[in-house]
Amino acid sequence: MAQHNLSTVVSFEVARTLGRKRFWLITLFVPVAIAIVIALIVLSNSSAGSSAAAQSDTELSFTYSDASGYIDPAIAGAFGGTAVTDDATAIAAVRTGTTEAHFVFAADPTTTATAVYGADLGLFANSTYGQVATQLLVASSQAKIGDPTLAALAQGNVPVTSTTFVNGEVNPGFGGILPPLIFLVLFFLTFVLLSNQMLTVTLEEKENRVTEMILTTVNPTALIGGKIIALFTVGLVQMFCFALPLLIGYVFFRTALSLPEIDLAGLSVDPWRMVIGALLALGGFALFTGTLVAIGSVMPTAKDAGNLFAGLMILMFVPLYVVSLILSDPHGIVVQIFTYFPYSAPVTAMIRNAVGSLSGGEAAIVIAVLFLLSAVVLRLAVRLFRYGSIQYTSKVSLKTVLSASK
Repeated sequence: MAQHNLSTVVSFEVARTLGRKRFWLITLFVPVAIAIVIALIVLSNSSAGSSAAAQSDTELSFTYSDASGYIDPAIAGAFGGTAVTDDATAIAAVRTGTTEAHFVFAADPTTTATAVYGADLGLFANSTYGQVATQLLVASSQAKIGDPTLAALAQGNVPVTSTTFVNGEVNPGFGGILPPLIFLVLFFLTFVLLSNQMLTVTLEEKENRVTEMILTTVNPTALIGGKIIALFTVGLVQMFCFALPLLIGYVFFRTALSLPEIDLAGLSVDPWRMVIGALLALGGFALFTGTLVAIGSVMPTAKDAGNLFAGLMILMFVPLYVVSLILSDPHGIVVQIFTYFPYSAPVTAMIRNAVGSLSGGEAAIVIAVLFLLSAVVLRLAVRLFRYGSIQYTSKVSLKTVLSASK
């Protein structure tokens, strides 16, 4: 009977939520907005590319004066430049539109800025003049050095590869950090999508005054469990709807969006870290879900539950404000408190697990605490819902509920 009630609650809650127009309006708003943004970026980049191609096909004609002696006349001629000695006349020619631009190279270009004068090309296109002047100075300097390798070294163009070791093994760097961080992203994404529904999952029936009728046919444990499973199912639907346009944009419009190509070969997947990350995310999800359901069972309305909900969310996000401390001093007293305090533990432990500073013993303790406490909180939530389901005007007294259960 309990199993039957559980499946009935899950199917009813999922069908009811997916059948609401408001749910689909909210869910589809984000992917539609993403699709519009992608389309605008593609059109903008296409227009900018056409404009850049048109500018590249048009050779810039300019005059210049060189007090430094570094400018090579041959290279300047290839750039479209003509040497002059009278700056005032050249600037006047630019002002009247006779000449496109005029560059004044100072005796020491490293301490005195190169003066650039040009016809207005638009707010962003005006930077073309400075770029051409800089390129001309760099090309002339490289030509004077003579050796291309020495010229590259002088510019600091030196490729460097770095290999570090941890316990005798090659440290994969960011390639080893990113895979476990997926669970942290999923953890936050789940609560962004579902936190409000978790809070109101029990309040809806209380506000509609129908809980006493529901509890005549459904066991409170099956009711709460079914609602939580239904929430998770609905959350998967929302995540799929949000991820689909991002996936389409990356696969088909990566070049137009100027997105980097992901090199999966650079990722290093540590099975142990992935298992720990998954267990931390599941334990944290269970704990926060049970707590939100308990809050909804205690309070008569969603408005009354808002303050407790805000405090719970603050506890979840606090570790992000000390992430630098988590990375630099993972065994410090502050980080240790965040690691073992249940409501800051999931995020703190997942960050430490990703960067490799969470030991196996610490991970076992945190995971055990999360799952044991979540079981206690879920049982408490069911009990609170059973005794507070018909208390519509005031919050449920924990003392009364606990004493009544003895």
